[in-house]
Amino acid sequence: MARGLNALIGLLTALYPAAVYFGLQYLQPRLIALILAALLLLRLALLRTDWSKPLLLAGVAYAGFAAWSNQAIALRFYPALVNAAMLTIFAASLFYPPTIVERLARLQQPDLPAKGVLYTRRVTQIWCGFFVVNGAIAAATALWSSFQVWSLYNGLIAYLLMGLLFVGEYWLRQRVMEPE
Repeated sequence: MARGLNALIGLLTALYPAAVYFGLQYLQPRLIALILAALLLLRLALLRTDWSKPLLLAGVAYAGFAAWSNQAIALRFYPALVNAAMLTIFAASLFYPPTIVERLARLQQPDLPAKGVLYTRRVTQIWCGFFVVNGAIAAATALWSSFQVWSLYNGLIAYLLMGLLFVGEYWLRQRVMEPE
């Protein structure tokens, strides 16, 4: 039950740009921010690990600020904040291994060879670069673009780019990690 609810919350937060775009036609920014805060608090309550609590609390604080300001522009910075949080998680794992990507790889291959550990470290660095660039674009669209462009980039293009990186890395991993 908790796993399904967590997945639903993840989906709803992924739809955030579309919710802002369409929601602002009918709702005040404050209400959209409060819905985001409620989703993040629910996710926090369902959490089994401690490592992401500070990041979720930062998201709740951000949503609280957006609700307090009741300005549509405040809602637009959430994707940039998410990229900053993901960058923090991935970058921290470079300094406190195993890296995030290595942890994920070990779910499929528990005895990952040394070659695999080096490869997953490099992939984690690539994801860090992605989050820097994507976060910068998310912030730029929040500051200087129309709501339509912001919604298109943060609600579709950014997800397509993430998917492309994920699929491309998976394809490359199959070739790099082949047994010799």
